[in-house]
Amino acid sequence: MRSDCPKPLVIPIFIPHRGCPHQCAFCNQSIITNEQAMLPDRNRIRQEVDTYLPYRGNRDRVQLAFFGGTFLGLPPEEARGLLQIAEELVTEKKIDTVRCSTRPDTITPQNLDMTTPFSLSTVELGVQSMDDRVLSAARRGHTARDTENAVRLLRNYGIETGLQMMVGLPGDTDATAMETARKMAALRPAFVRIYPLMVLKHSLVHQWHTQGRYTPMTLTHCVDLVAALYRIFEENAIPVIRMGLQASEILQDGEAMVAGPWHPAFGHLVFSRLMLDKTLAQLSSLPDPRTNQAITLGVHPSSESRLRGDHNQNMKHLKALYPLADVNIVRDPSLAPDTVAILPD
Repeated sequence: MRSDCPKPLVIPIFIPHRGCPHQCAFCNQSIITNEQAMLPDRNRIRQEVDTYLPYRGNRDRVQLAFFGGTFLGLPPEEARGLLQIAEELVTEKKIDTVRCSTRPDTITPQNLDMTTPFSLSTVELGVQSMDDRVLSAARRGHTARDTENAVRLLRNYGIETGLQMMVGLPGDTDATAMETARKMAALRPAFVRIYPLMVLKHSLVHQWHTQGRYTPMTLTHCVDLVAALYRIFEENAIPVIRMGLQASEILQDGEAMVAGPWHPAFGHLVFSRLMLDKTLAQLSSLPDPRTNQAITLGVHPSSESRLRGDHNQNMKHLKALYPLADVNIVRDPSLAPDTVAILPD
């Protein structure tokens, strides 16, 4: 069985809009990656690996990741060529394994048989939704059943599987997104990523937005929803390894990203919301916290920023709820990270 060490150094190699049989309604891949449509050659891949390796730190494994396009949708000779370049790096012990992102409907026995001579250990599936009506509205070109079949087949081949979902899709609701998360959790992936839909220039969603046919989620609504989705995966012991898009000059360019719940620290906002909810739950157990003259919150030092919230918003919220109380934070290394406790006066 091909497996991978948790949290390896992941070196991304982008293959923008290559291998995609569909133009999804939300997609303008050239904007997302700021890359041309040419596949990376051997020299470029090696240069990227050499650039990233100094950041390996104490991680004992390195993974080369083909992101951006639909890797297993590439012509077999192109996919095989990239895997052969990666395998040279495995032989040289510069990397240990390979990861790729692809669509569920590209997971076939023929494609997976093609990968078996190589060190492909992890596949991330762009699921986006498990609701066929939402998938159709987004012009995805695959179904929820395709995802179920893909996960089953990847498991049979011993390949670690991650799932990616998107919130704010046309026709999606909080209820359908929550159901997507529950169905994804039932598939028992190794990890999950959650992305909010951003309205990108020249995408079909951009056209709908201009016509008033699509309204993107607000940042507050999106953070609240993703926090609820995170809880579903957490309850099922499935790691959420990323929430929100990575900060980049392209995505922060107003000419490229027209609208949507963008924030450079979106994941931090979600974790801060989760910490606020935990704090409110703790405070609800007190007889009448509004009359307390002091409320002392204990938190692990690594989680203090999440408890405080972005620009101290959580503390401002608590002080507005309990104006008579003196709310303070005490760092307590004995507490588990991402937990909060009401400490005695």
